[in-house]
Amino acid sequence: MIYVIGFLAQLFFSARILLQWILSERAGRVVSPSIFWILSLAGSYLLFIYGWMRDDFAIVLGQVIAYYIYIWNLSAKGVWGRIPGVVRALLLVTPAVAIAFAVCHADTFIHDFFRNEKVPLWLLLFGSAGQIIFTLRFVYQYFYSRRKGESVLPVGFWIISLTGSAAIVSYGIVRHDPVLILGQSVGFIAYTRNILIYKKERLRNAAATGLTDENICENISTR
Repeated sequence: MIYVIGFLAQLFFSARILLQWILSERAGRVVSPSIFWILSLAGSYLLFIYGWMRDDFAIVLGQVIAYYIYIWNLSAKGVWGRIPGVVRALLLVTPAVAIAFAVCHADTFIHDFFRNEKVPLWLLLFGSAGQIIFTLRFVYQYFYSRRKGESVLPVGFWIISLTGSAAIVSYGIVRHDPVLILGQSVGFIAYTRNILIYKKERLRNAAATGLTDENICENISTR
């Protein structure tokens, strides 16, 4: 049952990457579609539960950091307000309740997560570092989007994704966690492809700007 929840979460995450990739290929530029953030929130909710059930602090930590950024992006796109109020309340409250529970039962929390015999401390720290790096891509995306005034997925987001994903796959291999290994491996191609799409778009824009400048110079010379 635990693995079913984990694989379902990774299915949502894989679907968001594939759909974003397909839509970016069609547009000829890196796009930030609403479906990407909807699937992100659904996958994060389930993976949060999965990590809690497996007593895996690294997974829980990663989801808590990114969770509310997904909600912000949905709000920026005008989608969050269209979700039924009961569902919004449930989505907002669940992580907060879990955190409050952990604080109120600190001794149990520390024993289950930080002194988990199945996860040595060094591995826990390594896995947590990978999750933090991987999750920082959304922190970066959040501040970048706030500055731009819209929800976007900049090239830095994909570079951080590749770095964090490599660390998480390594953690999953040592932990013998098929959910993490399969889920992260799917994203490698999409992350790389988005970086290439971004570079092609930049070269195209640079070429267009150069052509425009050349035309301006020609017009000036003819005058």
